[in-house]
Amino acid sequence: MSRRNKWVLALMLLLGIAIFAFSLRDIKFSVLINDFVNINFWWFGVAILCMVIYLGLEAWIVKVFISDRIEGFTFKDALRIPMVEQLFNGITPFSSGGQPAQLIALMQTGVDAGKASSVLLMKFVVYQSMIVINFLFALVIGFHDIQDKLHALAWLVVFGFSIHLAVIVGLLMVMFWHAFTKKAVGVIMKPMGWFMKAERFERMSANVNGKIDSFYAESVRISGQWKLMLRVFVITFFQLMFYYLIPYFIMLALGYTTANIVMVTSLHILIVMVISLFPIPGGSGGAEYSFEMIFRSYISSNSKLVLAMILWRLLTYYLGMLAGLVAMVIRPDKVREEN
Repeated sequence: MSRRNKWVLALMLLLGIAIFAFSLRDIKFSVLINDFVNINFWWFGVAILCMVIYLGLEAWIVKVFISDRIEGFTFKDALRIPMVEQLFNGITPFSSGGQPAQLIALMQTGVDAGKASSVLLMKFVVYQSMIVINFLFALVIGFHDIQDKLHALAWLVVFGFSIHLAVIVGLLMVMFWHAFTKKAVGVIMKPMGWFMKAERFERMSANVNGKIDSFYAESVRISGQWKLMLRVFVITFFQLMFYYLIPYFIMLALGYTTANIVMVTSLHILIVMVISLFPIPGGSGGAEYSFEMIFRSYISSNSKLVLAMILWRLLTYYLGMLAGLVAMVIRPDKVREEN
């Protein structure tokens, strides 16, 4: 990890502490400790397990995509990928650092950069598709509820959905309208050449076209393996479900056993969509505010509401970054491609 990333990580930890301290400004620390001591640790353990399973299932997806063409790719190497992704998603705006970090982690195992990029893009397509599908169900169930609580911010959810949908459409265009997409990208990039040296612009254009060709070739190869794709879609569905269920089990841990699992899960899906729009790494500030505003009507005690928010944030954000730090010091195994 570079020095800059270390500084950003330290800054995000300090920002998180500051946000937690601000949330606790009107709550006695003794009350918070008492609430924590009296939670049902069995249900809280289930919430932790959900996050662990979430990372494990993503590792399984990576292994499924790579193992059919690479020999010796171990589950340990696969597990490093989502852990590294969590770290760099957490310290970069709009989670923009996760994809490059995964690429580097795969290259460290000996996977060719072009193949690694294609596999990661294919995984990204499946992941984004399932997010969009889950969001549509959550929108029908929980949008009215979130609109009552967040008012104008509720439309950020719709805006976030539009962005995710646009990304999927763009990737699908590469898969099914390859030639047209290359021409469209060339037209979009042409004005950039007016402000760049010709040699640099040609190099950048060749790099972009290479990425498009590589992704298209991978999509053609994968599209013929419908069983593999179906398997990945099913795994991704359960991966996201375990993640979306975390607030529900936290509420059970706090004693709110009558919580509606469908509504709580739907609201969490919408919260995640809102978080993706905040430019601050990890959506810090916006994530905590959204959680408290939405779940205020479900958790009557103010101290338990703040405790629920802290536990949720620790599991869904800081635990992933901690796992990423561990992954950074694990030496990957080496692989070799099958002929």
